[in-house]
Amino acid sequence: MSLNSTASPHPPYFLLMGIPGLEKEQFWIAFPFCIMYLIAVLGNITLLLIIKADPSLHEPMYLLLAMLAFTDVVLTTSTLPKMLGVFWLGSGEIGFVCCLAQLFFIHTFSSVESGVLMAMALDRYVAICHPLRHSSILSVPLVVALESLVVVRGVLLVSPFCFLLRRMSFCRHHVISHSYCEHMAVVKLACGDTRVNAIYGLFVAFMVTESDIILISVSYIRILRVVTRLSSPEARLKAFSTCASHVCVILAFYVPALFTFLTHRFGQRIPPQVHITVANLYLLVPPMLNPIVYGVRTKKLWDRVV
Repeated sequence: MSLNSTASPHPPYFLLMGIPGLEKEQFWIAFPFCIMYLIAVLGNITLLLIIKADPSLHEPMYLLLAMLAFTDVVLTTSTLPKMLGVFWLGSGEIGFVCCLAQLFFIHTFSSVESGVLMAMALDRYVAICHPLRHSSILSVPLVVALESLVVVRGVLLVSPFCFLLRRMSFCRHHVISHSYCEHMAVVKLACGDTRVNAIYGLFVAFMVTESDIILISVSYIRILRVVTRLSSPEARLKAFSTCASHVCVILAFYVPALFTFLTHRFGQRIPPQVHITVANLYLLVPPMLNPIVYGVRTKKLWDRVV
């Protein structure tokens, strides 16, 4: 079937290019990507098994960490196996329904990860600013409710992406200049007016990323105010150390996420190989770093690993 076919409501498949401009190099790029994927999956599954096996870790902080680990496993597994197939085997064909499913999992669980990071910032705020009331304010049932809420938020906000794309016709070529089915990369192949898709994409980005970043920023501003008033240098150091791992994870997640989002809409001068490589690392680096950072910096987890 020609890739330059006439308009069809539902093309039978799309063709993922991988990294445009690096077609020859992406075979070798796949090796570090594969190593990062294996580290991410093994590390996060290890965290999940440790937290599940030890009842003393069934506390709000570790329940949030378990949710983060589960999200990272789903996020990487929904993209990397197909991506490695594109890089190593040249098997870029992906069915229309499979593409929508991949798009759904990527954006839903990216939203979930952002929500979990926001909830973890809230946990750090309560632990440092209201330590005596931490267990009563952030009880286990409340944390479970928060986790459920961020999942429902992701599903409700991302599902319209799939419904909108199913209603569109695709009269251009069916080649996606990306390594996976990202929403705006697919929208660019559609016929007709795509303003609704673009506007709704901006709305979702604001509802998820911007709102979570604002809440995280407010939490850490309040934490800094409390910490700077502590009279003991040891107490200040301990408080900063408690937050350091979470800040590292936040930066690793949001910096490439914002770069990818802004480049899709306003970064026409950014070389596509730079944009797509950063977009790939956005789905790999945080899931790989999370179990390493938390496993090393969290004593109760590290003691169980060693």
